[in-house]
Amino acid sequence: MLNRYKTVRQLGSKEIVIKKSRFIGFGKPVATEAEAIAFIEEMKKQHWNATHNCSAYMIGERDECQKQSDDGEPSGTAGKPILEVMKNQGLKNTVIVVTRYFGGIMLGAGGLIRAYTDGAVAAIEAAEPITQVLHQEVIVDVDYTWYGKLENELHARGVRVGAVDFTDRVIITCLPEAPDAERFTAWIIDVTQGQAILSSGENKYFIDGE
Repeated sequence: MLNRYKTVRQLGSKEIVIKKSRFIGFGKPVATEAEAIAFIEEMKKQHWNATHNCSAYMIGERDECQKQSDDGEPSGTAGKPILEVMKNQGLKNTVIVVTRYFGGIMLGAGGLIRAYTDGAVAAIEAAEPITQVLHQEVIVDVDYTWYGKLENELHARGVRVGAVDFTDRVIITCLPEAPDAERFTAWIIDVTQGQAILSSGENKYFIDGE
């Protein structure tokens, strides 16, 4: 799993008008190629009367799955520019559709490339770029006598904390960034003078800064 990667937060759309043609950019986060294809098909159904629904997506830790479609525009003037915008912005697990309603004025190859580039940029802005950061669950099991000190120390260190369960002991699910998990574990042992019972949980992604 990647320690961090850039994607978009949500489904978003934005319309721009270029020489009377309407270009509507749609961006969405996706986890699989099937999700990306389903979204593209959904946009085609919603905009069945559009002149073109051009698209591209990037999926996988190493961008293993990259596809683009000109959907009837001249080869290389629509899908490729959309894909290039995604590559330039370093996006992963993202699909973009740029829908065009022809306005009667021909744009030419260069004009189309610029228009679909702008449409992709608009889609990404609307869908809101974010960075997902991988965290590792470190489950800390301590006696109640340690809870107050540990709570203060975790707060001072700025550690993300998940569930806190109070039984006969206190069980705190801490979420340091994955590369820091080993160092964090050593720090917990030091803070609790070796009294904490530690175990590892799942890896989870959280949005950077939130």
